This record gives sequence, structure tokens and C-alpha cells, in this order.
Amino acid sequence: MNSDLSKITTIKKNPRHGLNQSRKITQERIIQISRVIKVTKGGKKLSVRVLVVVGDGKGKVGVGIAKGDDIHSALKKAKNDGIKNLIKLPITKSLSIPHLVYGQFKACKVLLRPSIEGSGVVAGGAIRSVIEITGIKNIIAKQLGSSNLMNNARATIIAFNNLTTPFEIAKKRGIPLENCFFKK
Repeated sequence: MNSDLSKITTIKKNPRHGLNQSRKITQERIIQISRVIKVTKGGKKLSVRVLVVVGDGKGKVGVGIAKGDDIHSALKKAKNDGIKNLIKLPITKSLSIPHLVYGQFKACKVLLRPSIEGSGVVAGGAIRSVIEITGIKNIIAKQLGSSNLMNNARATIIAFNNLTTPFEIAKKRGIPLENCFFKK
């Protein structure tokens, strides 16, 4: 009888365990580390702000930002924030995006265009980091407006949110779509 109870207790699983497995992140990249100084009555307080991009290289990406007393704690918080904000985006068979898309966050504007196979990632700064973490290999990106790294990363995420697939458009319109060049 005791052996039956031990089997039951070993079979029970933590319900949160499945959540951690679905959030597997294989890549992370630090975009910016900056020191933040707060002047108070008692003196100056130094903290660190970290901007991180996390993803799996297969179409999931998230941007996280956090502050902490040291780099290690701020990096850990930023990584968790990026995991909370993961988005899934459609990628074509040629490892590009389906169509031209714009993204805007505050004064930063980002233009993302699909490119032919073999052209590589033509982008710079924070936009390049976000694109490479997603697993996209052929894309042309242009940063317009401000050159703020944090706002450019967020504008890129907004542009990725604006992407749609032919399946989604056909479903909205009620049209059947059999042949498509996208990964399902």
C-alpha cells in the first residue's frame, strides 16, 4: 500500500512546469547596457538598465528591459520581461517575411521588406539584433527617424505584429487557399 502512495506522488506534476517548457529560449542578445544615476538628498544612487532580445530562432521573439543594482540582476529581470512579451511571427520558406511592413514606436519608424534568398540581413543597430534572433535570414530593413536603440527594437516588434499570412487574410474573407508558400 505504501508503494502505491509513492507512485501516486511521483506521478503528480507541478502545473507550472508545462509553462516553463513552452517558453524555451535558445538565444538571447544584449542590445544595450546603460548606467542610470539618481540624485537624492543623501547622495547619488547608481543602477543599471539592460535591454535584451530573446527568441528561439524559429519565429518567436521578445524584447525586455529592466533596471537593477548590478548587471547580473538587471539582465535576469530583462530576460524574464522578454519571455513574457514573446510574439510569434510568420516566416516564409525562403526565411523572409511575407510582405512589406512598417512599425512605429514614438519617434522611431522602421521599414521591413522581404528579400530574395541569399541576400542576407541588411539592417543595422537594434533592428538587426531583433531580426537575427527571430531566425529570418533574408530581409531588408531601414531605420527612419530617431536612432534610440530601445525605441527601434520596440518599433521592430510592432512591425512584426503587423505581419499577416495569406491564410489569415483568406480566412477573414472566407476564401479557400490551398497552395501557399508559407511554413505552417
